[in-house]
Amino acid sequence: MSHYLYDEADPISIENYGKKMIGKTMRQIYEDRVDDEIVGEEKSAYVANHENKKYKGGIGNLIEECWFGYRANSDAEADFPKAGVELKVTPYLKNKRGFRAKERLVLTMINYMEVVKEKDFKHSHLWDKAQLMLLVWYLHISGQSDMDSTVDYVHLFTPPEEDLRIIQNDYDKIIGKIRAGKAHELSEGDTLYLGACTKSASSKNRRQQPYSEIPAKPRAFSFKNSYMTYVLLHYIMPGRKTYEPIIKSGVGVSDFEQYVMNQIAMGRGKSIEELAGQFGIQTKSKNIGAVLAYRLLGVKSNQCEEFEKAGIAVKTIRIMKNGKIKENMSFPPIRYTELAKETWETSFFGNYLADTRFLFVVYREDEEGKFRLQGAQFWNIPTEDLEGDVRSVWQETHDIISQGRLMINKDDRGRYINNLPKKVNHPVSHVRPHGRDRNDVASLPEGTHIKLGPGVTWDDDTTYTKQCFWLNNDYILNQLKPELKE
Repeated sequence: MSHYLYDEADPISIENYGKKMIGKTMRQIYEDRVDDEIVGEEKSAYVANHENKKYKGGIGNLIEECWFGYRANSDAEADFPKAGVELKVTPYLKNKRGFRAKERLVLTMINYMEVVKEKDFKHSHLWDKAQLMLLVWYLHISGQSDMDSTVDYVHLFTPPEEDLRIIQNDYDKIIGKIRAGKAHELSEGDTLYLGACTKSASSKNRRQQPYSEIPAKPRAFSFKNSYMTYVLLHYIMPGRKTYEPIIKSGVGVSDFEQYVMNQIAMGRGKSIEELAGQFGIQTKSKNIGAVLAYRLLGVKSNQCEEFEKAGIAVKTIRIMKNGKIKENMSFPPIRYTELAKETWETSFFGNYLADTRFLFVVYREDEEGKFRLQGAQFWNIPTEDLEGDVRSVWQETHDIISQGRLMINKDDRGRYINNLPKKVNHPVSHVRPHGRDRNDVASLPEGTHIKLGPGVTWDDDTTYTKQCFWLNNDYILNQLKPELKE
């Protein structure tokens, strides 16, 4: 049937036919299906299956079968092999800040035993899947079935050359770790645009890897959520402006991260005041340390193209005269009601740390009390720390909040203290307040109440002061390279 609808060997013909979906709901696409035999189920069962949130890829399968007229499969070759086009159906969201991709874009499973045999990126199975994709975007609306979502954008997409240089670097890092017998240590935070995301129905599943006897989690190559958001906003949606890049047109850079660190190192030894004067910036800015890093990178704003695509978080680290870091590293406030519904695998904090690559910009205090630039370091949390102490802190916090065991007592000095995980008991992370004051509160899960100790009064025991997860300052200090601490 499909050869009557479009030319299977012509990418433009496939794209033009795909664009005819724009404005149609998934339900309408099903109703107008091109071949009843391909669908092969009676209506209520088919629709119910594709409305099931646990049916991963269901909407993509529906478009394959009902619109393009071929049976959904897990074949290794491209969806349109004669044209070399891979079909990818992906949702996006609308929030207060605009639009963003709902999720990462999974490209293909990583076969640890076979991927190490590939010659290079351009001869890889991944490149076969990613070099020309037909991206179909639909708006996911909370509380509404995706069957009632409309197809909004249909575009052929190949990552542009400036992105491919970084994607290839990411691929080499992932393959390098597998060849080193460290597939079990892979993390999405290792890389910038291309990630190795976990891909399994159960967190207990493991696969054999070639150079180690330690089994590894099943993983897939994927474009990160941050990269897909950038693709949506700057390559797909019309009239969107792009951010300024660090790597200017015509500049050849083989290692992006090393280039960034080298550029920032050009300011090494200069004080914040000296750098601010150099770039004409007021030193009263709260994020002055990060702002100066952007200027050293040749970026006039506080956002840049590569960091937006990679979801890189820039963090300023200040080392005091005594060689210690004064501040712990904070994260967004905990939403108690949402925390209670999470598992570790779906947790916001755990996934944020696993997915995020940080750029630490380090300043050290001199004898006169001035902070001088030491340099920069890219970092992502080691798997053993994430799955060890961080997971323990998250689990303890989750159980206290979800089970209604949050308790307030008074210490010897009359201060209110809670029973959430403390820094003194955990080497990597802890929980403590992150609000304006004690009265800056958030709601606890429905049906739960604070347990009040002797002499403790609380206006509303269904709310509690906002808290957040923190990474310990001494832990962060230990993660820095020696030359940044000298």
